[in-house]
Amino acid sequence: MIVVTGATGKLGRLVVESLLTRVPSAEVGVSVRDPRKAQDLAERGVSVRQGSFAAPGSLAHAFEGATQVLLISVDKMGEECVTQHRIAIEAAVTAGARRILYTGHAGGGSASRFQACRDHAATEDVLRASGVPYTVLRNGFYASSALDFLAPGLESGRLALPVDGPVSWTAHADLAEATAAILADEGCFEGATPPLTSGVALTFDDIARIAGEVTGRTVTRVVAPDEEFRAGLTGRGVPDELAGQLLGIFEASRAGEFATVDPTLKRLIGREPISLAEQLRERVARG
Repeated sequence: MIVVTGATGKLGRLVVESLLTRVPSAEVGVSVRDPRKAQDLAERGVSVRQGSFAAPGSLAHAFEGATQVLLISVDKMGEECVTQHRIAIEAAVTAGARRILYTGHAGGGSASRFQACRDHAATEDVLRASGVPYTVLRNGFYASSALDFLAPGLESGRLALPVDGPVSWTAHADLAEATAAILADEGCFEGATPPLTSGVALTFDDIARIAGEVTGRTVTRVVAPDEEFRAGLTGRGVPDELAGQLLGIFEASRAGEFATVDPTLKRLIGREPISLAEQLRERVARG
């Protein structure tokens, strides 16, 4: 059985939906904090289990019978993040999984300027020491983050962000489809995948231009000094530690940490990756 964690989240749900087009539902299990949110999956024959990385005791049942476990990284940064990942990896090993897959990052590294990428590197160390075959999915930076940074600029016409560098902003849907393909082919990508990225790396200058083309409104890219950006976040109630971590995205991007593009994602999904312009059109249409 393939067990997918975080299956009611944005990426996890898409992975499960794509996986169900490739393998019978009886071969798919999900580990979720609230099984009620996965009732529709249960009705389609998926084994729904309650499990949480923050509750180690819940994972023995959640991972029971798993041949492969997909660990979707938690939406946290720092020591708590790595601790929860370690708990989940140990539970998958104890459950007898033949392979553990983990949603890492194309820019993951212990020397990264972005905390989340350092967390991914630390988690990869735990995987290497686990003694179980594993696959790190080196996902490109989620394009939804770029659209979140863009949102205030669409309203005001002024996109004020720190100096950045090119980033291979990549769609959740594309990454989910690639993940399902890798899960369905248990023997592929032992150790780590190549970077799973869109076909182009964009700066926020590029994104401001694309936003103007998509919306017909002028969006002017303005450089905000790092500390001004950070102070703006804390002034809106963002905790100082998190504000610093968000600033790290820009520090890392201008150092070229997220600029890599690679054809592997295109090959896995059998088509061109979804462009940022397409994703912006969809978001604008949803209002």
